[in-house]
Amino acid sequence: MITVRYFAGAREAAGVATERLDRPTTVAALRDRLTAAHPGLAAVLPKCALLVAGARATSDEAEIPDDVTIDVLPPFAGG
Repeated sequence: MITVRYFAGAREAAGVATERLDRPTTVAALRDRLTAAHPGLAAVLPKCALLVAGARATSDEAEIPDDVTIDVLPPFAGG
C-alpha cells in the first residue's frame, strides 16, 4: 500500500486530500491509476511534481517502493 497526498489544485481536481492505494509498480502506472480514478486530474497531473518518499520522481519508469507516501504537487506561484 502507498499513501497519496494531494496539494492545492491537485487536491481540488482529485476531490480528496489523501488516499491509500495498492502499490503501482512505476510512476507511469501511478499516473494512469490516478487519472482513471479522478478524471479531473487529467489536465493537472502532467504539470505536477511527484515526490516519492520525499524525493522528486524524475522518470515515469521509476519504481515505487511499498509503504511510501507520494505527494502530488502542482506548480506553485509565490514570492
